[in-house]
Amino acid sequence: MFLAVDIGNTRTNLVLFDSDKIIQSVGFETLNSADKNFYKIELKSLFQDYKISECAIISVVNNMDEIMKDACDEVFGVNAVILKPDSVSDIKINTKEVKSVGMDRLANVYAASDYPLPAIVVDIGTAITFDILSADKEFMGGIIMPGVNMQLKSLALGTSKLPEIEPKESLYAIGNDTETCILSGVVRGTAAAIDGIIEQCIEELGDCKTIILTGGQAEFLSKYIKTSFSLINVNLTVIGIKKMFESL
Repeated sequence: MFLAVDIGNTRTNLVLFDSDKIIQSVGFETLNSADKNFYKIELKSLFQDYKISECAIISVVNNMDEIMKDACDEVFGVNAVILKPDSVSDIKINTKEVKSVGMDRLANVYAASDYPLPAIVVDIGTAITFDILSADKEFMGGIIMPGVNMQLKSLALGTSKLPEIEPKESLYAIGNDTETCILSGVVRGTAAAIDGIIEQCIEELGDCKTIILTGGQAEFLSKYIKTSFSLINVNLTVIGIKKMFESL
């Protein structure tokens, strides 16, 4: 069985595959202070009933991939692979700083390469990323903007009277109290920004055959997005990890 590990800024997701079938998907909060022993305890608890023979890891958090690799190697008896930008072989990376591109973004476009191209992947999480794959399987770069939770937190931190609230449904565009005004501005405003950025990307591309939403808040924001997207796949990143590992 193959274990894909995606270490994000907020959450670490671990997805177990049996061939191409996902048989378990679990996660926990990403802790910058966590050590190998913490991960060993978590891994033993989560996967004690499975025989894992292969593992690949990506991370956007400094040094956490090495700590996770050591834990996976010891618990499962494998040689876990840490995927880096130079692990990418089936697509061309056309950016100025290849080594600085987040592996979650590359995993997303790797998975998107199975769909009709050009493609735009919108990953809605702590940050919201837009990643563009051309008709020639060329990763062209994209856009990065703050996610919903980050915006809500920054409003509270940057003002003296606005409260920090949890993301929830925005029933109306016109709010009638402080909370609903904030929710409308952040939730609906973020969805409108996504629509606008996709429109501008399509103008520059000249065509777009596939638009995919992924990420922890993709389902939540999808009801406010007016753009016709091809699909929502919250497992896109881990599918890309598996696909990238198999191409090594």
